[in-house]
Amino acid sequence: MAIDAAGGEGIAVRRVGELTSVDALILPGGESTAMWKLMRAFDLLEPLRERVLEGMPTYGSCAGMILLANKILDAAAGQENLGGLDVTVRRNAFGRQVDSFETDLAVPAWGSEPLRAVFIRAPWIEHVGESVEVLASVENNYDYLWIKYLAFIKRYEFINICTTYYEIYI
Repeated sequence: MAIDAAGGEGIAVRRVGELTSVDALILPGGESTAMWKLMRAFDLLEPLRERVLEGMPTYGSCAGMILLANKILDAAAGQENLGGLDVTVRRNAFGRQVDSFETDLAVPAWGSEPLRAVFIRAPWIEHVGESVEVLASVENNYDYLWIKYLAFIKRYEFINICTTYYEIYI
């Protein structure tokens, strides 16, 4: 696993006691509504929110990014977020699987070599707050809409890499 390759040790967090034993958190891709309901059912939503807002380094991929966003558009009725990432996301915004594509992105902050990125249907970011630094972006024409997809965003110690969408956050 990537965590092991980076010299870390990954453990599943399903209960509050497990949450208190970790130094950082990875919120995976999946279905943000189902994840929110499970966090509620296992009394993890508030403790997770507190840890994230206190500055615990957090990686969110797709559904994880939705949960970290300060505002969710097209959220399920009553859906809550963890917050902490000063962006507005739109759930299920990109479209169908057939609209996926790959491209090279210039990321000057990382050097001159382009980064190969794969973009698969998922949420997108519609607004970025003042505390967010955009490091790269890609534009795509989808169904006659010109939409700017943010690619790299930096915000304090939050880490949000969403390689199945248009964002990779550092």
